[in-house]
Amino acid sequence: MSPLTCHEVIDFLGAYFDEELAPEVRARFDEHVAVCPACVAYIDGYRKTVALARRAAAREGEGEDEGEVPTGLIAAILAATHR
Repeated sequence: MSPLTCHEVIDFLGAYFDEELAPEVRARFDEHVAVCPACVAYIDGYRKTVALARRAAAREGEGEDEGEVPTGLIAAILAATHR
């Protein structure tokens, strides 16, 4: 079997990160990534984006009631409008 295309690698990213690729597809995925720096960079960016999103979701609402506007934001808006 031939390696996957870049488009196919992107299509399989979710299953790749969830470790749900069938062994033969995973082998083709790994074969492609071994020779494609563009896909390696894309996968790295995807991984970092997911990590940032998870951290942001974990922080959401910390120290503030949900739906409440942060005090610092209100102060910054007021300061900007009084210039």
